[in-house]
Amino acid sequence: MTAMEHKGFDGETDFGSPVFARLRAEAGPAWGAYTNHAFVAGLADGSLPRANFLHYLVQDYVFLHHYARAWALAVVKSETPAEARFAAGTVDALLNTELALHVGVCAEAGISEDALESAAEERENLAYTRYVLESGLTGDFLDLVAALAPCALGYGEIGARLAREASPDTPYRAWIDTYSGKDYQDVCHRVARLLEETAASRLGPDPVAVPRWAFLSKRFRTATELEIGFWDMGLRGGALPESAA
Repeated sequence: MTAMEHKGFDGETDFGSPVFARLRAEAGPAWGAYTNHAFVAGLADGSLPRANFLHYLVQDYVFLHHYARAWALAVVKSETPAEARFAAGTVDALLNTELALHVGVCAEAGISEDALESAAEERENLAYTRYVLESGLTGDFLDLVAALAPCALGYGEIGARLAREASPDTPYRAWIDTYSGKDYQDVCHRVARLLEETAASRLGPDPVAVPRWAFLSKRFRTATELEIGFWDMGLRGGALPESAA
Protein backbone atom coordinates (compact mmCIF):
# COMPACT_ATOMS: atom_id res chain seq x y z
CA MET A 1 0.00 0.00 0.00
CA THR A 2 1.74 3.13 -1.16
CA ALA A 3 0.03 5.61 1.15
CA MET A 4 0.18 3.63 4.39
CA GLU A 5 3.01 2.80 6.73
CA HIS A 6 3.04 -0.66 8.27
CA LYS A 7 3.04 0.38 11.91
CA GLY A 8 1.12 -0.48 15.03
CA PHE A 9 -1.08 1.96 16.96
CA ASP A 10 -0.36 2.88 20.57
CA GLY A 11 2.00 -0.06 20.80
CA GLU A 12 -0.59 -2.61 19.64
CA THR A 13 -0.37 -4.85 16.62
CA ASP A 14 -2.02 -4.05 13.33
CA PHE A 15 -2.19 -7.79 12.55
CA GLY A 16 -0.12 -7.14 9.44
CA SER A 17 -2.66 -4.80 7.83
CA PRO A 18 -1.86 -1.16 7.05
CA VAL A 19 -5.52 -0.75 6.06
CA PHE A 20 -6.63 -1.76 9.54
CA ALA A 21 -4.00 0.48 11.14
CA ARG A 22 -5.28 3.45 9.13
CA LEU A 23 -8.96 2.75 9.87
CA ARG A 24 -8.16 2.36 13.56
CA ALA A 25 -6.25 5.64 13.63
CA GLU A 26 -9.09 7.45 11.84
CA ALA A 27 -11.57 6.10 14.39
CA GLY A 28 -9.84 8.54 16.74
CA PRO A 29 -10.68 8.49 20.47
CA ALA A 30 -13.46 5.96 19.86
CA TRP A 31 -10.95 3.13 19.38
CA GLY A 32 -9.27 3.75 22.73
CA ALA A 33 -12.66 4.16 24.43
CA TYR A 34 -13.59 0.73 23.06
CA THR A 35 -10.41 -1.22 23.75
CA ASN A 36 -9.72 0.45 27.13
CA HIS A 37 -13.32 0.58 28.34
CA ALA A 38 -14.09 0.27 32.05
CA PHE A 39 -15.68 -3.11 31.33
CA VAL A 40 -12.37 -4.30 29.88
CA ALA A 41 -10.52 -2.90 32.89
CA GLY A 42 -12.89 -4.87 35.13
CA LEU A 43 -12.01 -8.05 33.27
CA ALA A 44 -8.32 -7.30 33.73
CA ASP A 45 -8.31 -6.64 37.46
CA GLY A 46 -11.23 -8.91 38.35
CA SER A 47 -13.42 -6.10 39.70
CA LEU A 48 -16.24 -6.67 37.19
CA PRO A 49 -19.24 -8.13 39.07
CA ARG A 50 -20.00 -11.69 38.03
CA ALA A 51 -23.65 -10.83 37.32
CA ASN A 52 -22.55 -8.17 34.84
CA PHE A 53 -20.22 -10.62 33.13
CA LEU A 54 -22.99 -13.20 32.81
CA HIS A 55 -25.35 -10.57 31.42
CA TYR A 56 -22.68 -9.68 28.87
CA LEU A 57 -22.20 -13.36 27.94
CA VAL A 58 -25.93 -13.83 27.39
CA GLN A 59 -26.08 -10.75 25.18
CA ASP A 60 -22.91 -11.81 23.38
CA TYR A 61 -24.59 -15.13 22.58
CA VAL A 62 -27.41 -13.19 20.93
CA PHE A 63 -24.88 -10.93 19.23
CA LEU A 64 -22.88 -13.84 17.79
CA HIS A 65 -25.97 -15.29 16.14
CA HIS A 66 -26.50 -12.03 14.25
CA TYR A 67 -22.75 -11.66 13.65
CA ALA A 68 -22.85 -15.08 11.98
CA ARG A 69 -25.80 -13.89 9.88
CA ALA A 70 -23.68 -10.96 8.72
CA TRP A 71 -20.83 -13.26 7.72
CA ALA A 72 -23.39 -15.41 5.89
CA LEU A 73 -24.44 -12.28 4.00
CA ALA A 74 -20.76 -11.87 3.12
CA VAL A 75 -20.98 -15.16 1.21
CA VAL A 76 -23.73 -13.60 -0.91
CA LYS A 77 -21.77 -10.37 -1.37
CA SER A 78 -18.49 -12.14 -2.20
CA GLU A 79 -16.99 -11.80 -5.66
CA THR A 80 -14.51 -14.69 -5.56
CA PRO A 81 -14.62 -18.27 -4.29
CA ALA A 82 -11.84 -17.40 -1.82
CA GLU A 83 -13.95 -14.62 -0.28
CA ALA A 84 -16.96 -16.94 -0.09
CA ARG A 85 -14.92 -19.72 1.52
CA PHE A 86 -13.54 -17.35 4.15
CA ALA A 87 -16.99 -16.04 5.03
CA ALA A 88 -18.54 -19.52 5.09
CA GLY A 89 -15.76 -20.83 7.31
CA THR A 90 -16.31 -17.95 9.71
CA VAL A 91 -20.03 -18.70 9.91
CA ASP A 92 -19.21 -22.31 10.76
CA ALA A 93 -16.73 -21.30 13.46
CA LEU A 94 -19.15 -18.83 15.05
CA LEU A 95 -22.15 -21.16 15.10
CA ASN A 96 -20.42 -24.43 15.94
CA THR A 97 -17.48 -23.34 18.11
CA GLU A 98 -17.78 -19.89 19.64
CA LEU A 99 -21.48 -20.15 20.50
CA ALA A 100 -20.78 -23.54 22.07
CA LEU A 101 -18.20 -21.93 24.38
CA HIS A 102 -20.83 -19.46 25.59
CA VAL A 103 -23.30 -22.29 26.17
CA GLY A 104 -20.75 -24.13 28.30
CA VAL A 105 -19.80 -21.16 30.45
CA CYS A 106 -23.42 -20.11 30.97
CA ALA A 107 -24.45 -23.68 31.81
CA GLU A 108 -21.94 -23.65 34.66
CA ALA A 109 -23.76 -20.57 35.99
CA GLY A 110 -27.14 -22.24 35.71
CA ILE A 111 -28.21 -20.58 32.46
CA SER A 112 -29.53 -23.15 30.03
CA GLU A 113 -29.17 -23.08 26.26
CA ASP A 114 -32.95 -22.67 26.02
CA ALA A 115 -32.70 -19.60 28.21
CA LEU A 116 -29.96 -18.19 25.99
CA GLU A 117 -32.12 -18.77 22.93
CA SER A 118 -35.04 -16.89 24.47
CA ALA A 119 -33.06 -14.02 26.05
CA ALA A 120 -34.40 -10.55 25.35
CA GLU A 121 -32.10 -8.54 23.11
CA GLU A 122 -30.82 -5.31 24.66
CA ARG A 123 -31.15 -2.12 22.63
CA GLU A 124 -27.37 -1.71 22.26
CA ASN A 125 -27.17 -5.22 20.87
CA LEU A 126 -30.03 -4.55 18.47
CA ALA A 127 -28.47 -1.29 17.24
CA TYR A 128 -25.04 -2.82 16.65
CA THR A 129 -26.02 -6.03 14.92
CA ARG A 130 -28.58 -4.43 12.66
CA TYR A 131 -26.12 -1.72 11.68
CA VAL A 132 -23.62 -4.35 10.56
CA LEU A 133 -26.28 -6.21 8.59
CA GLU A 134 -27.47 -2.95 7.03
CA SER A 135 -23.91 -2.20 5.95
CA GLY A 136 -23.92 -5.42 3.97
CA LEU A 137 -27.43 -5.09 2.61
CA THR A 138 -26.88 -1.58 1.27
CA GLY A 139 -23.17 -1.89 0.46
CA ASP A 140 -20.81 -4.43 -1.04
CA PHE A 141 -18.42 -6.99 0.43
CA LEU A 142 -15.90 -4.31 1.42
CA ASP A 143 -18.55 -2.25 3.25
CA LEU A 144 -19.54 -5.33 5.21
CA VAL A 145 -15.98 -6.33 6.10
CA ALA A 146 -15.27 -2.77 7.29
CA ALA A 147 -18.25 -2.98 9.65
CA LEU A 148 -17.33 -6.50 10.85
CA ALA A 149 -13.66 -5.74 11.49
CA PRO A 150 -13.85 -3.72 14.75
CA CYS A 151 -15.36 -6.66 16.62
CA ALA A 152 -12.99 -9.33 15.30
CA LEU A 153 -9.80 -7.28 15.50
CA GLY A 154 -10.66 -5.25 18.58
CA TYR A 155 -11.18 -8.39 20.67
CA GLY A 156 -7.84 -9.68 19.44
CA GLU A 157 -6.11 -6.46 20.45
CA ILE A 158 -7.82 -6.45 23.86
CA GLY A 159 -6.98 -10.10 24.46
CA ALA A 160 -3.32 -9.64 23.58
CA ARG A 161 -2.98 -6.64 25.88
CA LEU A 162 -4.80 -8.22 28.82
CA ALA A 163 -2.65 -11.35 28.52
CA ARG A 164 0.29 -9.09 29.38
CA GLU A 165 -1.37 -6.74 31.86
CA ALA A 166 -4.22 -8.53 33.65
CA SER A 167 -4.01 -9.57 37.27
CA PRO A 168 -3.02 -13.23 37.63
CA ASP A 169 -5.92 -13.60 40.07
CA THR A 170 -8.69 -12.27 37.82
CA PRO A 171 -11.62 -14.70 37.58
CA TYR A 172 -11.90 -13.78 33.91
CA ARG A 173 -8.62 -15.41 32.91
CA ALA A 174 -10.42 -17.95 30.70
CA TRP A 175 -12.01 -15.13 28.68
CA ILE A 176 -8.63 -13.44 28.31
CA ASP A 177 -6.96 -16.71 27.32
CA THR A 178 -9.58 -17.27 24.61
CA TYR A 179 -8.96 -13.95 22.87
CA SER A 180 -5.21 -13.85 23.45
CA GLY A 181 -4.69 -17.45 22.43
CA LYS A 182 -3.04 -18.56 19.22
CA ASP A 183 -6.26 -19.74 17.60
CA TYR A 184 -8.01 -16.41 17.97
CA GLN A 185 -4.92 -14.37 17.16
CA ASP A 186 -4.58 -16.40 13.95
CA VAL A 187 -8.20 -15.54 13.13
CA CYS A 188 -7.35 -11.85 13.57
CA HIS A 189 -4.45 -12.10 11.14
CA ARG A 190 -6.71 -13.79 8.60
CA VAL A 191 -9.44 -11.16 8.97
CA ALA A 192 -6.83 -8.40 8.64
CA ARG A 193 -5.47 -10.02 5.49
CA LEU A 194 -9.00 -10.27 4.10
CA LEU A 195 -9.52 -6.57 4.82
CA GLU A 196 -6.23 -5.74 3.12
CA GLU A 197 -6.94 -7.83 0.03
CA THR A 198 -10.54 -6.66 -0.27
CA ALA A 199 -9.55 -3.00 -0.10
CA ALA A 200 -6.84 -3.52 -2.73
CA SER A 201 -9.15 -5.38 -5.12
CA ARG A 202 -11.94 -2.77 -4.87
CA LEU A 203 -9.99 0.46 -4.37
CA GLY A 204 -6.55 -0.19 -5.84
CA PRO A 205 -3.06 0.15 -4.38
CA ASP A 206 -3.76 3.48 -2.63
CA PRO A 207 -7.19 3.13 -0.95
CA VAL A 208 -6.95 6.37 1.01
CA ALA A 209 -6.75 8.37 -2.23
CA VAL A 210 -10.11 7.04 -3.39
CA PRO A 211 -13.16 9.19 -2.46
CA ARG A 212 -14.96 6.11 -1.16
CA TRP A 213 -12.37 5.72 1.61
CA ALA A 214 -14.00 8.36 3.79
CA PHE A 215 -17.27 6.43 3.75
CA LEU A 216 -15.54 3.17 4.66
CA SER A 217 -13.69 4.90 7.48
CA LYS A 218 -17.03 6.19 8.80
CA ARG A 219 -18.46 2.65 8.72
CA PHE A 220 -15.52 1.36 10.74
CA ARG A 221 -15.77 4.23 13.23
CA THR A 222 -19.52 3.78 13.68
CA ALA A 223 -19.10 0.06 14.38
CA THR A 224 -16.39 0.95 16.89
CA GLU A 225 -18.74 3.39 18.64
CA LEU A 226 -21.38 0.66 18.79
CA GLU A 227 -18.80 -1.61 20.45
CA ILE A 228 -18.47 1.03 23.17
CA GLY A 229 -22.21 0.89 23.63
CA PHE A 230 -22.02 -2.89 24.00
CA TRP A 231 -19.52 -2.54 26.85
CA ASP A 232 -21.72 0.18 28.39
CA MET A 233 -24.56 -2.33 28.33
CA GLY A 234 -22.37 -4.84 30.15
CA LEU A 235 -21.53 -2.33 32.87
CA ARG A 236 -25.20 -1.38 33.25
CA GLY A 237 -26.10 -5.01 33.76
CA GLY A 238 -29.57 -6.45 33.57
CA ALA A 239 -31.80 -9.31 34.49
CA LEU A 240 -30.44 -12.77 33.70
CA PRO A 241 -32.62 -15.42 32.05
CA GLU A 242 -34.96 -17.19 34.45
CA SER A 243 -32.95 -20.41 34.48
CA ALA A 244 -29.96 -18.60 36.04
CA ALA A 245 -28.97 -19.95 39.43
